Amino acid sequence: MRTPLTTPKRTIDAPRELSSPTLDAAEAVITAARRALLTAVTAAPGLWRITGRDGRVIGHIRATGQGATLRYGALRYQPLSRAFRDLGDFWSCEQALDTLRLSR
Repeated sequence: MRTPLTTPKRTIDAPRELSSPTLDAAEAVITAARRALLTAVTAAPGLWRITGRDGRVIGHIRATGQGATLRYGALRYQPLSRAFRDLGDFWSCEQALDTLRLSR
């Protein structure tokens, strides 16, 4: 007697394995933003828009690299010139967010 062929069920849980560095960076940025009483919204892959409690845009945090070389860049929004000023790259998203939050 032959056993019927079955196709394996596909699960939706797999994306974490496909883009783990970006997801880990996203979790880190969103968690750090909440601790600093800020809001982080995904603007693009590896880029988050940071807003204050009043809803105004403060700037962006971008993640570059993977694994041990993962770095976070802080970009401060300048409303008068309608441009972003690069504040530098940091080893942790907490440092990047603190620099972004405290810069004027």
